[in-house]
Amino acid sequence: MEPNIKEKLLDELLKDVKNPEDVTGEGGILKELTKSILERCLKGEMTHHLGYDKNSKQGDNSGNSRNGTTKKKLKGEFGEMDLEVPRDRESSFDPQIVQKGQSRFTGFDDKIISMYARNMTTRDIQAHLKEMYGVDVSPGLISQVTNDVLEEVDAWQNRPLDEVYPIVYFDAFFVSVREAKQVQKKAVYLAIGVNMEGHKEALGFWMDQTEGAKFWLNVLTELKNRGVQDIFISCVDGLKGFPEAIESVFPYTEVQLCIVHMIRNSLKFVSWKQKKEVAKDLKTIYKADTLNQAEVNLDTFEEKWGEKFPAIIKSWRDNWVHLTKFLEYPKDIRKVIYTTNAIESINDTLKKHLKNRKVLPNDLTVGKLVYLTLRNACQKWTMPIRDWGSAMQQFAIRFPDRVKM
Repeated sequence: MEPNIKEKLLDELLKDVKNPEDVTGEGGILKELTKSILERCLKGEMTHHLGYDKNSKQGDNSGNSRNGTTKKKLKGEFGEMDLEVPRDRESSFDPQIVQKGQSRFTGFDDKIISMYARNMTTRDIQAHLKEMYGVDVSPGLISQVTNDVLEEVDAWQNRPLDEVYPIVYFDAFFVSVREAKQVQKKAVYLAIGVNMEGHKEALGFWMDQTEGAKFWLNVLTELKNRGVQDIFISCVDGLKGFPEAIESVFPYTEVQLCIVHMIRNSLKFVSWKQKKEVAKDLKTIYKADTLNQAEVNLDTFEEKWGEKFPAIIKSWRDNWVHLTKFLEYPKDIRKVIYTTNAIESINDTLKKHLKNRKVLPNDLTVGKLVYLTLRNACQKWTMPIRDWGSAMQQFAIRFPDRVKM
């Protein structure tokens, strides 16, 4: 079969190729071909702008004409590329394929943002771009590119939310931020919802000097203002006043304190030698088949450990109502409710990314990194929570007026 035109062209281009550098290197075919195509397109755009071909008599006395070229440098995967951009006498030509002020190939900024989101520091990004593409990129350029994300962050933070979320997990972690020439610890608040289809969704993040129920009240109010009208169950840590804050904004929401947090806090009072035994006895409480059995097991735990660890007993009894809400549900969905692990895994990822920078220069940098990390995480949340169908059946039975199937 006779080779088509494309194959003949490829044969011509590749006839002198002896090694990979001849194709992808600094002076390789791909770079030269890209340069030629872009400059040909720019010339075509100029012809369309003027309305006549170069050297055509139609241009005589037309009022505008070609006026040479200007040099432009573009940065991208081919390194730096010098382009000849045509210009006209009226300076009215506005090219589209390589726009005025553009200094990087389309998609190059996305690569910088992608590396930034994957825990690479500015210095790491500089070194990677230099090694891979032979491009020198300044810290200022990286900051400029990543700052473009802030507009996207603002839109995401203010987007409308669903009216109903069966489950919402709330948690916070701390980061070190430089402010007024001093390093301060700041709390990053995070809310992860599970929608009616059982898919996890990051609802937003917020920052404040400390973690407190008063600020969580502001977060809850904002969620309501963005459209959330009902939450069936909220899973939170043991922060004092948090359940009351939730109930003040969403009065019909059932609050479940995170059992994992409770166990960690309880074991702080226990010596290393006895931790295993105490943890095993605590397990009989939250793994009980029924609420009544859990109460009996708590009494048994108190008989054994009450004298030695009165603070543990007091903590469990004071928070009993919010600690045992999950026991009202079948075993196959209790694990969806009784722990904030769904949000803590995200927090661990966020803390890992932020820790690489140790001290962050400002709140905006924290916001960029948190948003980009969340965006990457959310892309993996493609499947509904396990046994979600059973959970929705239970919600429909318990909240018949609130579940719209």
